[in-house]
Amino acid sequence: MATFIHLHNHSDYSLLDGAQSIEGLLQRVRELGMPAVGLTEHGNLFSAISFYKAAKKEKIKPIIGCEVYVADNSRFDKKPQKQGGFRYNHFLLLAQNIQGYKNLIKLVSKGYLEGFYYRPRVDKELLIKYNEGLIATTACIQGRIQRIALKGDYDQAKQLAVEYGEIFKDRFYLEVQNHRLKEEERWYEISKKLSAETGLPRVATNDTHYARAEHWEA
Repeated sequence: MATFIHLHNHSDYSLLDGAQSIEGLLQRVRELGMPAVGLTEHGNLFSAISFYKAAKKEKIKPIIGCEVYVADNSRFDKKPQKQGGFRYNHFLLLAQNIQGYKNLIKLVSKGYLEGFYYRPRVDKELLIKYNEGLIATTACIQGRIQRIALKGDYDQAKQLAVEYGEIFKDRFYLEVQNHRLKEEERWYEISKKLSAETGLPRVATNDTHYARAEHWEA
């Protein structure tokens, strides 16, 4: 049995982005001997039920999540961003239990109904209110902490990481990935320092959008 499982995955329900079917993902997971897998679509839970049923049928533990978009400030702020700001930042959420799943539904719904500006966005206020039962990570290098750190403002990135650690307690992780990108290599070293100074743990993932290496051209 594999000692590593993929937590950060996108299927074709991540519209115009994911290039693998749920069935294709689960087939590859089974081949690799992984007992569980996460599915974290961009800003939606469209695949959640189909994924849950298909994974259960294959005797693979389904971890339902979402790569949500987080506004720099309030989700109600829908004005053009000032120079150096971002319309939205990536942030990974994984449901630990039924309460976490319910909170994930609330967050995603409010992102569409209240925070939509180019993407369905949540904000820190919502994460404080609906974080029970959810594991959170900094996501890919499009996460706000990474963006700030890679721009050279380590202290601000550290402050934000500590704030998320206070919100999620022991359920917040600094996510590291390796797609052979220079920015990821820089973030890996920054996250190592950040983890040592704050006590925040790191988690290794890859931001998968297809199940097999030969599918990359799709």
